[in-house]
Amino acid sequence: MIKRILLNSDKKCLYKFVYNMGVKGTMSFRRYQKRLKKGEFFPAFHFISVTDDCNLNCQGCWVTGKKSNSRMSADELNRIINETKAKGSYFFGILGGEPLMYKPLFDVLKKHPDCYFQLFTNGTLLTPGVAEELRKMANVTPLISFEGDEDVADIRRRGNDVYHRTTLAVENAANAGLITGVAMSVCKSNLDLALSPEFIQSLIDKGVAYLWYYIYRPVGSDPTVELALNKEEIQTLRNYMVEARSKYDIAIIDAYWDEDGNGLCPAATGLSHHINASGYIEPCPVIQFATDHVADKPLAEIYRDSVFLDELKQEIPKKTSGCILMEDPQWLVDFVEKHNAKDTSGRENEAERLKAMPKVPSHGSGTPVPEKGRIYRFAKKRAFFGLGAYG
Repeated sequence: MIKRILLNSDKKCLYKFVYNMGVKGTMSFRRYQKRLKKGEFFPAFHFISVTDDCNLNCQGCWVTGKKSNSRMSADELNRIINETKAKGSYFFGILGGEPLMYKPLFDVLKKHPDCYFQLFTNGTLLTPGVAEELRKMANVTPLISFEGDEDVADIRRRGNDVYHRTTLAVENAANAGLITGVAMSVCKSNLDLALSPEFIQSLIDKGVAYLWYYIYRPVGSDPTVELALNKEEIQTLRNYMVEARSKYDIAIIDAYWDEDGNGLCPAATGLSHHINASGYIEPCPVIQFATDHVADKPLAEIYRDSVFLDELKQEIPKKTSGCILMEDPQWLVDFVEKHNAKDTSGRENEAERLKAMPKVPSHGSGTPVPEKGRIYRFAKKRAFFGLGAYG
């Protein structure tokens, strides 16, 4: 796998990946751990939604159905990045909507060559020209979402010819020498594809460096709860991932199980938090409530003083090691009402939706399956291994 990445990657992209993401990312994770030991808190990294705009309308997307779309100003985005760097963290996930629809995106990323950015994209706008711009910057890894094959992708994405457009995006990125990732939100309609050796091999053949699986979360104006995996399917997926890591010439990423196979919630651990396009600091993208806004005061003071985020980290582990939104949505409603948290979904009905939502299993369900590979165990226990921790 390492040999393949070395041969296929642009050298500057490879250097930035190893140093900005690998070395500096590991250091930022350790700084985060040291802060926790001293009773201080600031996330190891941020996920930032820069825009609500998107050219697709996917099932289970948290951005759909907003009364009006928000777009973060370039000044605000730069300030968030600078304040995070001041705490020794240099890795950022850039989300949307579709972040490639955010006009200031490249200008902002170019201002921070010392950082590393993971760009969550549906791929339909990732042309050869866009791939070349990313190659020149060298500090961006595109994470391209696959939601199914020809028969499933258009239904999940509510678009036309989405599978082939996504496949083309992967080829454009890999051909440009980018460290290219593919993500799949695994649900009932694409589980067979996720577990297909042919699918993984097709990505390897296209030059994909890493594949990230996460579990479908029913959110947004069309949560489509019936797509959520049951307990047995989650167990099957977890077993498959652990075995696949030793079989295939590609990195298999997840961020919801620790080295011993126990479920974890990045928001409850404080590993990461999400800042939405309106500037509200949410526990994670799918928990769309907040008491804090980036304009209120510096980020370090917000994290020091936020009772909402602090109590959430204390209380969720008492309930589950998985996703509280899935396993006990009514508890989440009671918690946010207790803290008088603002509905940041843009739909103004998130509490009502959660009250009506049935409980479904999450990654906290099932029997723990420990990692077998020493590298994966080390990465999860000691190093920075947060690629894709948003779900």
